[in-house]
Amino acid sequence: MARKDHRIEHDSMGELEVPADALWGAQTQRAVQNFPVSGRPMPRGFIRGLGLVKAAAAEVNASLGLVPKARAAAIRKAALAVAEGRHDEQFPVDIFQTGSGTSSNMNANEVIAALASRSVRGKPVHPNDDVNHGQSSNDVVPTALRVSAQLAVTGELVPAIRHLRRVIDRRARSLAKVTKTGRTHLMDAMPLTFGQELSTWSAQLDSAEARLGDSLKRLRRLPIGGTAIGTGVNADPRFGTQMARALSKLAGTRFESADNKFEGLATQDDAVELSGQLNALAVALMKIANDLRWMNSGPLAGLGEVELPALQPGSSIMPGKVNPVVPEAACMVCAQVMGHHTAITIAGQSGNFQLNVMLPLVASNLLDGINLMSNTMRLLADTVIEGMKVRRDVVGAALDRNPILVTALNPVIGYEKAAAIAKQAYREGRPVLEVAVEATGMAEGELRRLLDPAALTEGGVKG
Repeated sequence: MARKDHRIEHDSMGELEVPADALWGAQTQRAVQNFPVSGRPMPRGFIRGLGLVKAAAAEVNASLGLVPKARAAAIRKAALAVAEGRHDEQFPVDIFQTGSGTSSNMNANEVIAALASRSVRGKPVHPNDDVNHGQSSNDVVPTALRVSAQLAVTGELVPAIRHLRRVIDRRARSLAKVTKTGRTHLMDAMPLTFGQELSTWSAQLDSAEARLGDSLKRLRRLPIGGTAIGTGVNADPRFGTQMARALSKLAGTRFESADNKFEGLATQDDAVELSGQLNALAVALMKIANDLRWMNSGPLAGLGEVELPALQPGSSIMPGKVNPVVPEAACMVCAQVMGHHTAITIAGQSGNFQLNVMLPLVASNLLDGINLMSNTMRLLADTVIEGMKVRRDVVGAALDRNPILVTALNPVIGYEKAAAIAKQAYREGRPVLEVAVEATGMAEGELRRLLDPAALTEGGVKG
């Protein structure tokens, strides 16, 4: 007899108590009891993907005459409600569960069956026989993983990349004529404009978007229809192709049926590839964030080239201190995403014979990384780069004292003599122009032309 606030459910292993108000059944309850690991359920995006897969399966099963239309319609309606996030509290299974994600698949089957049973006559909708018809956890979970990851990339990540690029490009245009000292090895180098410096960031993001797009060509290949090990046992031969078509329509993005279902079950190479592109994006974003931190450093004892928006007090003991908190947060996000990639790489290696057995970890880390990067890029764009102010007096003073400008004289006076002028200018704290007039005997007007920082940003030979 069950406790007052519980009911008795059963599965193939026997009976057990389930909370009375829970939509899930025995198999989900066993998973809740078996995996008290992190306290973190599978992410919202994955549950959305799982709901869409179940909704598409109901459509396909109805069209193929495999599940009665009324039952299939009820299943589809319930599955879409799951996809829309109306029942997220009914998905308590921990990320760290069975490696196939069977517990999450059965969680969805049980919840959808309970919801669908409310609107059908006769016997209740069965989680396995009806909701899971023609499917296995082994093809459902990797399919939901791919669906959720592609939706997150196209719906969140790519728009965030483009937004950050737009802001960077707008600031680059506004600063196109502001010349500054370039740096290599963190040491003074030839001049460039702020517009040119920011164009590096924009180009990095453009390349990142292109790499992501290339990875999606492989990620959209769905293994659904392969069922248990890739052979498609218990599935109609038309199921996989029709599922890809139905999911494309439901999700509003393109999917296709994988030619080789064995690959989609046994490996996660496509997910590892996508994770690698996220890792590369994290590398790019960390470069941008650290450039901003260096340019903002000081304001007196550092470079002090720019002033970032003051967002909060920077110290509990030093009054007046303001820190570049958003770039620091961005760097931490990038480190997290790089760590996710390491975990996904290890998980990708865990395909034993016909099944990968770290699917929930791959799904969770991919979706978490996409979400973190998307939010961080928008934050960086809107609160830092948009409001960044260039300290033109500091930039100009440093540029005037930059001895590396003498590089422009190499074609005229040679490397050795130019090096001597640079060293003297640095040693005596004098402008290069002044020392060059004395050392070369050339006309000051000609030297001004050769050493003009703005002209030097255009490249070419000036001598």
